[in-house]
Amino acid sequence: MKSLDKFNMDDTIVGVSAPTGGSISIIRMSGSNALDILGRVFACKEKTFESHRVYYGWIEAGGQRLDEVLATVMLAPRTFTRQDVVEINCHGGAVVVGKILNLLVAEGARLAEAGEFTKRAFLAGRIDLSRAEAVMDIIGARSDLAHKTAVSQLSGHLFALLNSCADNLLSQLARIEMAIDYPDHEEAEILSVDIKAGLDGVLGQIDRLLATAAQGRVIREGIKTAIVGLPNAGKSSLLNALVGNERAIVTHVAGTTRDVLRETIDIGGVFLTLADTAGLRDTDDIVESQGVARSLKEAAEADLVLLVVDGSCESGQPLEGQGSWRNVITVVNKSDLPQKVDITGAVRVSAKNSQGIDALKARIKEIFAVNQIEYGQEIVTNARHIALLGSAKQSVADAINAVDAGEFIDMVAIDIGSALAALGEITGASVDEDLINRIFSEFCLGK
Repeated sequence: MKSLDKFNMDDTIVGVSAPTGGSISIIRMSGSNALDILGRVFACKEKTFESHRVYYGWIEAGGQRLDEVLATVMLAPRTFTRQDVVEINCHGGAVVVGKILNLLVAEGARLAEAGEFTKRAFLAGRIDLSRAEAVMDIIGARSDLAHKTAVSQLSGHLFALLNSCADNLLSQLARIEMAIDYPDHEEAEILSVDIKAGLDGVLGQIDRLLATAAQGRVIREGIKTAIVGLPNAGKSSLLNALVGNERAIVTHVAGTTRDVLRETIDIGGVFLTLADTAGLRDTDDIVESQGVARSLKEAAEADLVLLVVDGSCESGQPLEGQGSWRNVITVVNKSDLPQKVDITGAVRVSAKNSQGIDALKARIKEIFAVNQIEYGQEIVTNARHIALLGSAKQSVADAINAVDAGEFIDMVAIDIGSALAALGEITGASVDEDLINRIFSEFCLGK
């Protein structure tokens, strides 16, 4: 359990855990006074509350009924926060939700800060920090694979792997401390061999996690995709074909698209953020030239560039200056017309008839190894985790190099301690108040 000295855990907090505006909203309270507050505002047949039961009744204020509700009571410690928790299922109108919230605050509750329920679960030892962050990843998941990866992390798979690494490092530290206190207890050569073997195991585990970072970024953030090409190559038509509806205006007039149009699609469990851009050409039109500049910027910053070429036109050749673009797929469009362009390795499509779109999606999944991602596989998706794993890896590598160089064993201990600290920042075993506040401030209210 974390130290609670710096955080106020004594008061009772309240927040909306399901949004207003729908048919039903959920108002959640957590804290030592949650049941007392409920008892003062909730009129029902039962006089006492049992844990993990749902009660029917009315929320009342000053003898006036505010709403007909269901109240779920969960008693500590078998709750998310390990405190007494009450959840009120009320109707979802903004007025009624606001009245109930104001009533609960007037009775002694405090409006919860962003992420404060999950913060209390972490501080009470109910979940580690990596699982706390997985809660927000589940809420923000924009694809099936992102959701399942976050669920895997919430289940504690990442924590188990990191805990295994930490236990191994702690074992090596214990061996070193023993050698320092009792130098005759163990031969230095045998000690060095054993410590290096243990560190090699940790390094291998960290490497395997870091090897998933690129895929993790794709799962969490998606694939930023720019659709570029000459005017009238069919860029907007390709966007429409990929999205599956007429999202972009398509005409035969060159320069129709002048600003960047964005759309998101899901392919194989990951999502693409598509940017349909202005046609690339020299122009004296001030507005169109700004669109061309934006197109080049989108291509330079994209994870994937779909370079659209008009296959029916001899002038529809690939553009110059693509050297800095990443992961370029040349898409030869208008395959329904007589072809005048033959480009090795290109994907041939007819955006107008949606022919070849499946082949294009398959090529994208191949480039980003989407088909190699298995459900249940532990993948690191969080940029903070990736950076800390990199720091831990460097510290473990430094410790191994120190052992190989025959340095004093206490110097090896310093590097091992640094690796432990980095892993601890992921799980929350060693983390300061500012970091905790910063992480949970990104959560939504009521969670």
